[in-house]
Amino acid sequence: MKLQAKFALYNAITKVGIILVLGVIILLSIDKISTNHLDNRLNKKRLKIVENLNEEEIKNLLQENQTFTDYNILKDEFIVLNVIPKKKALNSELYFSTEHREIENYIEVYRILSEEFEYNGQRYQLEIGESMTAMQAIKNTIGFYMLIVLSLAIFVTLIIDFAFTHYLLKPFYKIIDQKINKVNDPISYSYDHIPTTTTDFKILDNSINSLMQKLSSLFLLEKQFIANVSHELLTPISVLSTRLENILADEGLSEQHENKILSSLKTLNRLKVIINSLLLISKIENEQYVKHDQISIQTEIEEIYEELEDRIIGKNITFENHIDTDLTFTGSQPLIRTLLINVINNAIKYNRIGGKISIDAEIKNHQYLLHIKDTGIGMNADEIKKAFERFERVQNENEEGFGLGLAIVNSIAKFHNLKLDIESVKDVHTLFTITFPTN
Repeated sequence: MKLQAKFALYNAITKVGIILVLGVIILLSIDKISTNHLDNRLNKKRLKIVENLNEEEIKNLLQENQTFTDYNILKDEFIVLNVIPKKKALNSELYFSTEHREIENYIEVYRILSEEFEYNGQRYQLEIGESMTAMQAIKNTIGFYMLIVLSLAIFVTLIIDFAFTHYLLKPFYKIIDQKINKVNDPISYSYDHIPTTTTDFKILDNSINSLMQKLSSLFLLEKQFIANVSHELLTPISVLSTRLENILADEGLSEQHENKILSSLKTLNRLKVIINSLLLISKIENEQYVKHDQISIQTEIEEIYEELEDRIIGKNITFENHIDTDLTFTGSQPLIRTLLINVINNAIKYNRIGGKISIDAEIKNHQYLLHIKDTGIGMNADEIKKAFERFERVQNENEEGFGLGLAIVNSIAKFHNLKLDIESVKDVHTLFTITFPTN
């Protein structure tokens, strides 16, 4: 889960929790306030009844059992007066209760005020009740609207928090995107600061700039070292090769010494190939090539086939060129030729006798995709991950290599902003896809 989503979710949960607590407090407060309000009303009615109490009123309440006031046809209120014996002590305190009562065959929940008093030597119990239906309906209505308000609050909170965290973390994601994800070469890194008012993000930006500056210096030193060492090694190798060739020209040289010299020359040539490959990678990474040639992919494939035809025929490989859509773009023609030769050469080298190589192209999403597929020994997942690393090669006892071919391909692709993809199944096939931008 993204940091932005976590922030929004945390804020939403926190606010919802606060709203729930406040909602419960409000509902409880409403219940308490409503009950107190009813109690005050009942007490006022009690005082009014007591003030106007007389023999006639008592007689009506007792004899006629008139439990409801004349104006209350909805049975929201009742007044009951009962005679109580003098055997027990008189409880003059007011007592409030909430209970169900059946009044005239109608059961309702009432808030009831009870009082015992003595009038003209007779003890009575007065009960004044008021229905709680209206209050309960109000509570239900308030609870319903609070649920709606809570739902809206959750929805609005999520949107606002998500928008705010998006705004807040926008510089962070911009730093990650522009200064880490899109950086392929430390040398071409941009040290421009990302605009932000957040101190933490400024620290992160400065730290990444400082780190990339150190990496860039180390990277330059490494490339310079490789270039210098490779260049310096070529001279003694050439001198040694010349001397060994001169010694080999001596007619009095024994066959044993001749074989040793030939083996030494072979080793020097292998070393020379490695050094030239490293020099090529170094020159590409240092952008010592210019990209001003008009290159036709179809033409390059046809010419490469002519160059490698003897090797293809030697392994009895079927070569199929299905390119019917050509692409012409601007770049370094020698480098693109080297890239394609290395890929096709690998398709030959790691193919089986009597295998097949098929090449086709397509335009997809404004990109030109060149597919080179072989029916060779294939690669497993670990080999695919390391395919573009230097001195990494697929183990094949019948072929020799230095593990620099695809490293060169990768450097050339980066130099031309091309994308490389490998799909392979061990002992079945390998599909190498090169993606060229068409605009």
